[in-house]
Amino acid sequence: MRIGAKGLVGVAAALLSLSALQAFALANVTLSGYISDSKCGAMHNAKDPDAACVNKCINGGAKPVFVDADGKVWAIDDPDAVKGHWGHHVAVEASVDPETKSVHVVKVTMLAQQ
Repeated sequence: MRIGAKGLVGVAAALLSLSALQAFALANVTLSGYISDSKCGAMHNAKDPDAACVNKCINGGAKPVFVDADGKVWAIDDPDAVKGHWGHHVAVEASVDPETKSVHVVKVTMLAQQ
């Protein structure tokens, strides 16, 4: 089977798009928000997340999640990286995977409560 010039251009464009998406997913970015739990997610007040509730939920089996400044909830693929920051406002340096809506946290910095 022969692929015409238009077909080759289409295949090349698809491969480049996939490479760009993978590069974005692997690049570290810094995001600000707070650490919540998978049960409550973004239901906590972003200005004053209930650290006691977050701790209770995580100790009860919920997983820690990161809620960004836009209220988007991200799964944390390495929960130990945020241990001790549950319910806190933080900046995280992380690689982001938009397909799985997850982050791999490299560094956590405490921010002032808002």
